[in-house]
Amino acid sequence: MERLENKVALVSGAASGIGAAVVDRLVEEGATVVAADIAEIEDGVICDVTDPESCAAAIAETLERHAQLDILVNVAGIGAGNRIEDVTPQEWRKLIEVNLTGTFFLSQAALPALLETTGAIVNMASLSGIRGTPYNAAYSASKGGVIALTKSMAVELASTGVRVNAVCPGAVNTPFLSDYHLPEDADMTLLQRSMSPMGGLVEAVEVAAAVAYLASSEAANISGTTLEIDGGASA
Repeated sequence: MERLENKVALVSGAASGIGAAVVDRLVEEGATVVAADIAEIEDGVICDVTDPESCAAAIAETLERHAQLDILVNVAGIGAGNRIEDVTPQEWRKLIEVNLTGTFFLSQAALPALLETTGAIVNMASLSGIRGTPYNAAYSASKGGVIALTKSMAVELASTGVRVNAVCPGAVNTPFLSDYHLPEDADMTLLQRSMSPMGGLVEAVEVAAAVAYLASSEAANISGTTLEIDGGASA
């Protein structure tokens, strides 16, 4: 079933991991998808989400190609774990700038087009934005901010019909996870307690399926919510 037929979507952070899985799933669902990333992607658009001008250019390129925008999926993000006392000002600012400010800038740039189509925004938050996870003070703050931003935007835009939701994955089996920096002496038992009670990792295709649902008309009355995909860790 092609739930997203005749829809145009822009996905940030689309070069790998969750972003790439989202692109594939939306295409399977019938959408025309523009893949955006700070890295160059074949047939994609370059987008540095921390730069409002770059965000505006990515939206303009999408509209030039397809004349409409129905779905925005904000996946672009970074992660780094550290002990509270070791988080540097630069590390804090970078995580907030990319994960939270970038989500806002691209949503802000896309909003006029989404208002035209009564579209939908799906933001990528995290289990770490809902509950405490060790060595993640800056990352948790950035993703908690994404959740608050999602809810605020959903309320403000409710009368327009534009829906805004967030997906909150636990630990996802992607290069992002394998490349995640942790202190050398991190307490792995402590980390494991914050992982999925069901065991194992979340797969990127599971996250992509949730995004496709929230972007579709089947979720027409869902806005301002968070969909947790974490094996029960947030229960």
